[in-house]
Amino acid sequence: MLRSLALASLLACGASAVQAADTYAIDPVHAFATFKVGHLGVSNSWGRFNKIDGTITWDADLAKSAITVNVLIDSVDTDNDKRDQHLKSPDYFNAKQFPTATFTSTSWKAAGDKAYEVTGNFTLCGVTKPLTVPVVLVGQGDTPMQDTRVGFDAVIAFKRSDFGMNQKLAFVGDDVTLYVSIEGIKK
Repeated sequence: MLRSLALASLLACGASAVQAADTYAIDPVHAFATFKVGHLGVSNSWGRFNKIDGTITWDADLAKSAITVNVLIDSVDTDNDKRDQHLKSPDYFNAKQFPTATFTSTSWKAAGDKAYEVTGNFTLCGVTKPLTVPVVLVGQGDTPMQDTRVGFDAVIAFKRSDFGMNQKLAFVGDDVTLYVSIEGIKK
């Protein structure tokens, strides 16, 4: 009996010592996704997506860390309405059929001071491919807004043809770079 109580007490202490990772909701007001893609082989065209959401699970033990970022395709903004409508069409993103591009991590690996290689699945236009993305921890902590936040920057590079966007490659380049900056508020 005494041995059972000691074992139960030891297990209870061990269970309370295990701390859960912190979960953060991506703050859409402080989340940005800009992209560049070649135009006619002579310059780059730039744009952004104005609506982003998702969740960050962050812990010093990277095995407990995870991130899901959702980019709403219909929010594409190149400062040209005609071009934006064309990008939303089936010629490019097909926003009606595929309203969201999503990156969901599967693993995190340290790559230097506040730098990580985050491997995950990137889904665009209904096609999912594994990608490894360089991510930098910008900062974390309590803020003057009476909450706790964490921020990351990432660069996602891919070929649009890998995701079924093969149209007009002579006009719009195949290589796309997506720059993502997110800030999460602890739940």
